[in-house]
Amino acid sequence: MPYDPATAEARWQKAWADAGSFTAIRDQRPKYYVLEMFPYPSGRIHMGHVRNYTMGDVVARFKRAEGFSVLHPMGWDAFGMPAENAAMEQGGHPRDWTYANIATMREQLKPLGLSIDWSREFATCDDAYVAQQQALFLDFLDAGLITRKSAQVNWDPVDMTVLANEQVIDGKGWRSGAAVQRRELTQWFFKISDYSDELLSALDGLSGWPDKVRLMQANWIGKSRGLQFRFDTVDAPEDFAQIEVYTTRPDTLMGASFVALSPDHPLVRALAAADPAVAAFVEECRRIGTTEEAIETAPKLGFDTGLTVRHPLDADWQLPIWIANFVLMDYGTGAIFGSPAHDERDHEFATKYGLPIRATFGEAGMTLEQADAMVAKAPYVPMKSEPVTYVRGFAGATDQTGEAAVDAAIAHAEAAGYGEGVTKFRLRDWGISRQRYWGCPIPVVHCDKCGTVPEAKENLPVLLPQDVSFDQPGNPLDRHPTWRQTTCPHCGGAALRETDTMDTFVDSSWYYARFTSPGAATPTDRADADYWMNVDQYIGGIEHAILHLLYSRFFARAMVKTGHLPDSAREPFDALFTQGMVTHEIYMSRDDRGRPVYHLPEDVTDGRLADGTEVEVIPSAKMSKSKKNVVDPVNIVESYGADTARWFMLSDSPPERDVEWTAAGAEAAHKFLSRVFRLTEDAPAGGGDDPDLTRSAHRAIAEVTKSIEGFAFNKAVAKLYELANAVGKSKAGGESRKAVLRIMAQLMAPMVPHLAEEVWAMAGGQGMLVDAGWPKADSAMLEDDIVILPIQINGKRRAEISVAKDMPKDQIEAMVMADETVRRFLDGAAPKKLIVVPGRIVNVVA
Repeated sequence: MPYDPATAEARWQKAWADAGSFTAIRDQRPKYYVLEMFPYPSGRIHMGHVRNYTMGDVVARFKRAEGFSVLHPMGWDAFGMPAENAAMEQGGHPRDWTYANIATMREQLKPLGLSIDWSREFATCDDAYVAQQQALFLDFLDAGLITRKSAQVNWDPVDMTVLANEQVIDGKGWRSGAAVQRRELTQWFFKISDYSDELLSALDGLSGWPDKVRLMQANWIGKSRGLQFRFDTVDAPEDFAQIEVYTTRPDTLMGASFVALSPDHPLVRALAAADPAVAAFVEECRRIGTTEEAIETAPKLGFDTGLTVRHPLDADWQLPIWIANFVLMDYGTGAIFGSPAHDERDHEFATKYGLPIRATFGEAGMTLEQADAMVAKAPYVPMKSEPVTYVRGFAGATDQTGEAAVDAAIAHAEAAGYGEGVTKFRLRDWGISRQRYWGCPIPVVHCDKCGTVPEAKENLPVLLPQDVSFDQPGNPLDRHPTWRQTTCPHCGGAALRETDTMDTFVDSSWYYARFTSPGAATPTDRADADYWMNVDQYIGGIEHAILHLLYSRFFARAMVKTGHLPDSAREPFDALFTQGMVTHEIYMSRDDRGRPVYHLPEDVTDGRLADGTEVEVIPSAKMSKSKKNVVDPVNIVESYGADTARWFMLSDSPPERDVEWTAAGAEAAHKFLSRVFRLTEDAPAGGGDDPDLTRSAHRAIAEVTKSIEGFAFNKAVAKLYELANAVGKSKAGGESRKAVLRIMAQLMAPMVPHLAEEVWAMAGGQGMLVDAGWPKADSAMLEDDIVILPIQINGKRRAEISVAKDMPKDQIEAMVMADETVRRFLDGAAPKKLIVVPGRIVNVVA
């Protein structure tokens, strides 16, 4: 009878659930914690989910078979603007929208047969999770890890909330598309910058992480060594006698041609208050954008203030003070000196506004005139390690590297008293305040008598009010008639609650720790945390390579400091794997006005729609609802079974690369799995042992084990194809064949667990396969008794012979001379040379 995945998969999933097969247990076994980045409950799962969770499931099932106590949990990253936007657009409440989506996605995920401990499931908007996140906030506040201060923020005027830098794309809000404004607001900050050096240096120890992710994190943290010094101002407003500057290239100070201030610099604010022209320019800069991303693509704009500063090395040398849109207030001091000869951005600015361009150094051996002529055309920006000739040097040798010259310039400034060497980091404190409703409330109150006061722990959780409306922009908490009114935990007097809620990155920065004891009355249970942490294998998209991982690393350290995690968990993820995307062709036609119309894959057959309209096929791209190049996993599971979807996702390409979903590929996967079932069902009753088949099975054990451990799932799949072919060709029967089929079932179980259980049972396996151990390869079976020697004739491979591994050279030579191909080339003559390299090759010179 044909294999019926619908019946078999439901049966085995029920059997696993009834047996509690995947319940994580803290016992005497070694533990293994595998975790995929948890999803946002948007409403339906997609093929990216299938790929991500199948990879994690392969690891979890493999480790369970190896004898580990496995923790493989699932949760939902449930707070955030999409739920609030849905409430505004569709009516209803964000909570209802979120939990309805969770129910839908859970129902879609479970048929995949994932070995998840669903008893540990939680959503970050659950009251219990909110309570413990607020408890962590209070502990961090008490430990000096949180501060409240005024800061320039990205303000979305439509969503009416603060945006992180990464949420501003081309100067616009990532969801609303509105031009982002700069505002100064009082915000809550996690003091992640206190850990800048540690977070950077610890990257060297993360050998289980991809190099590209460690590099991305290192660049984001951005450690630099430079000079901080002061320019004396000329005729500046009172209180601005000096302008402080930080530079990583003090060796170019003699090439300075201007000083540039951020539009948010205090001196600029003072000038703007008195001069409408300055105020208008600042406003223009803010419209264009003041994030690094916006500045990179925006034209360089400047405003000459008419003020000057004195050069620290020459009091008679004055430099103009400009306001420039490319200077950031939150990096360095908000002021720079421009050295256009050796910086592309400064060169573009100086060229545009007719400012001097003076070389500080040139290529080795250049004169001052040659260097000036070169940089007039384009900036000269060599590597710091490259030797150059300093034509306007002021510290150290004329010929030296930039690194040596920077050190010499810092030493010169410190000796002369006009500056000091400083190490700075690009990483800034993490602003977590968000002016929105659907987030975790910040547990503080504002009291006229006591000031800003932490909420008492016994009053947690501070929950969101349910009777809110979204009929107008802004934070509903600010408009609620009673929710803000409370009492001060210190004096008992009237107070107001904080209406800002936490950035949703906070929710996902410690969920891995909560999974170790999701029902604990404290953020973690230390005994459980000590046993389960760290996460042995973390899996997720490269898009989270910087902030989510960086914030999680900070949170782990903060939780260690406050006693919620062991010191060994300062780095929470021992190994990280970033999987590729799932792609599909895009099918497009055009309407009568020439506008593109996209079509779902199931609506297209042989490049045409049902009415015969021919569609344009656009090469594969990331699956997108807007382009309709999506494949519904639910439909695939209903048509082919979960194992087919899993097998295809693992077989088509290396897991770190993108995989293209094709109907032909899914059909081929389904046919192969059906063939495996038939191989088991149609096993011949007779037949004897087949040593070659047994040897193939043990080689498969070794190769599949190695491939799973190395995240080379596609190689494991290829080896299982080979083993299935060997079974199909073999005449073995009886117990000999069943033993190999049981091995094949064990090797396939992490990837296609339902079919593997069927094969195991049909081949006489004891109990459920999910409880069986991982097979061990017999090392003796891995040795080759026969080797294949290629035969080269006059330098070209012409033939090959199979010989015993220990065959003497004279016997090999005799076999070569008897080979028909060799005899034809020699044409009756003796070879000029016959060289046998044992175990490798035979060379014949005719």
